[in-house]
Amino acid sequence: MADPVEPPPLFENVDILSDRKEDDDLFVSARQEQPESYKDETQEGLNGDADLNNLSLDDQKPEMETVPINNSGTLPDTMEQVEAAHGDQFLEISITEPQKVGDGMGAYMAYRVTTKTNMPIFKKREFSVTRRFSDFLGLHDKLSEKYLKVGRIIPPAPEKSVIGMTKIKISSQSEGSPSNGNDFVERRRASLERYLKRTAQHPVLVLDPDFREFLESDIELPKATSTSALSSAGVMRLFNKVGETVNKITYKMDETDPWFEDKLAHIEALETQLRKLHANVEAMVAYRKELSHLTNGVSRSAAMLSACEDHNSLSMALSNLADTEEKVEALHLEQANTDFFILCELLKDYLGLLGAVRDAFHERTKLFQHWQHSQQMLAKKREAKAKMELTNRTDKVDQAGAEVIEWEAKVERGQENFDKISKMIKTEVERFEKCRIQDFKIMFIKYFENHLNHQAQLVKYWEAFLPQAKAIA
Repeated sequence: MADPVEPPPLFENVDILSDRKEDDDLFVSARQEQPESYKDETQEGLNGDADLNNLSLDDQKPEMETVPINNSGTLPDTMEQVEAAHGDQFLEISITEPQKVGDGMGAYMAYRVTTKTNMPIFKKREFSVTRRFSDFLGLHDKLSEKYLKVGRIIPPAPEKSVIGMTKIKISSQSEGSPSNGNDFVERRRASLERYLKRTAQHPVLVLDPDFREFLESDIELPKATSTSALSSAGVMRLFNKVGETVNKITYKMDETDPWFEDKLAHIEALETQLRKLHANVEAMVAYRKELSHLTNGVSRSAAMLSACEDHNSLSMALSNLADTEEKVEALHLEQANTDFFILCELLKDYLGLLGAVRDAFHERTKLFQHWQHSQQMLAKKREAKAKMELTNRTDKVDQAGAEVIEWEAKVERGQENFDKISKMIKTEVERFEKCRIQDFKIMFIKYFENHLNHQAQLVKYWEAFLPQAKAIA
């Protein structure tokens, strides 16, 4: 009797690193996959993190029989224990001095990353390094490779912008003036700074050797070629996103923990509402800029009218009106920038973070798939062993028994890994919710304070103009 054929693993996907190129809904949940080139180095790149010793689930072989079984290792420290160990330590990161390096299409932007800290894991208390944009993406790749598969929520790296960077590359501006008439460089600088600060807030990621090397190693990091948007790897990532998205749509695990059902529904509802709010805030920013532009037109028209007016007091009032409208124009533009950098950018960041939460949930689903596959294979191996015993095929009974023992260990290990990642995700989501509430509180307070100051200044401008209008004889 022929041996049973072992089926391939469920929904096998090629894990290609995502550079989060565009914020397309179709691909939003498949942004942070492991690069294929790292699959053989999973255990080598763990850097000693306790919660990573036992998970090595990505294999290049098509059969899941090769999933390693390792019962050694202990559960990681709780998030509270790790945070308590940090005490009063601080880590302040700022990014300044964006510089255009090189000319033509080979040019790139370099940023000065300055760090101040009292953490003993760093060699100095204050240090600065120069990093290019691909270095930030490379850092995100390394952190995702090591921590995503165990359920950590990895802050997403800023998106690439081919159009924005192309404008910088073809501009004729000097290296010290890369703006080329737009605020693309400033927006990217701010987003990179927020990314590093958000990563530094995580009590585990901040201790990662790759993160420390990124901040304090005063040498040029190896170029992260996998981050190229137009390379063959980028095309493969696109196909992988499609396959991964189909996987998520077509496969629904039978959830036994109501916490995950409730939390996933909450995340989906929150993401929907944040997208609506983000779109409306973007529209408000555009309207404020348009208002500023129109106010400038009023100012110029009033100035021209005052020059044509023969009546002295009316001409003076029109001239003062032109000056006031010019001040109001600057105020509207400043308010638009406040709307964007304080409110709009935070909403965009959290849309990306919700995608990172989804990725952690999906890693749990993948472990569930491995576990279920192991259970199916165990049942087939037991059935095959029973048939051999009934047919007195003693020459293969011992081998079948060894396979049964092997798959029993894999089932046990699969359940253990699934329980571990479930516990880790609950801890991570709890921390994520605390940070989210605190971030939104700080953002709203800062935004309203700025808004009130702008409105108060606007009132002062018009109060100063009112006596001049009343003085028209």
